[in-house]
Amino acid sequence: MFDFPHDTGWIEVICGPMFSGKTEELIRRLRRAKIAKQRVAIFKAGIDTRYEEDQLVSHSQQKIPSIGVRNAWDILAHAKDADVFGVDEAQFLGIELVEVAAELAGDRKRVIIAGLDTDYRGLPFEPIPQLLAIAEYITKELAICVQCGNPAKFTQRIVESGELILVGANEAYEPRCRRCFRPPDPIYSVKNQLSLTELKK
Repeated sequence: MFDFPHDTGWIEVICGPMFSGKTEELIRRLRRAKIAKQRVAIFKAGIDTRYEEDQLVSHSQQKIPSIGVRNAWDILAHAKDADVFGVDEAQFLGIELVEVAAELAGDRKRVIIAGLDTDYRGLPFEPIPQLLAIAEYITKELAICVQCGNPAKFTQRIVESGELILVGANEAYEPRCRRCFRPPDPIYSVKNQLSLTELKK
């Protein structure tokens, strides 16, 4: 798939909405690294306990053993044990993941990160946007809109909740295209977000 560099590290980011196959693609790359006899360390945000605590599990039920971590810094404890690092649900690991990924890549590690690039409001979901800025390779996945069948860029929350983070799958979210996506509240528009930022100064 890639013309990989040699004798250096790099960062790959797989992003997109829910149900777009991000975890499936991450698992595929990690399995190929294992076939190539590379040492692989696999992590996911500990907050994600929907399927199994010690497995990455895609919506298509593909699985691979993983380690749940509370924060990005926990990943560095395994820096000497692997050549390839896989991280799923990266949007839950905080902005510190940018520094951790850069440090690993600087230490000649291959870092493969999967996560949502926008939240249920349609706004950028850190740290993925900053990871996109420093990554060598970017894969943007799309889902299928459940309303009209168009390519889906957005994740629509379909349950009522005041929580910004609500871990869930079919019962809480569905993929939508730009035409069918409905933001939860006008206050969350990018324009209003910028206005609120100015008011805080």
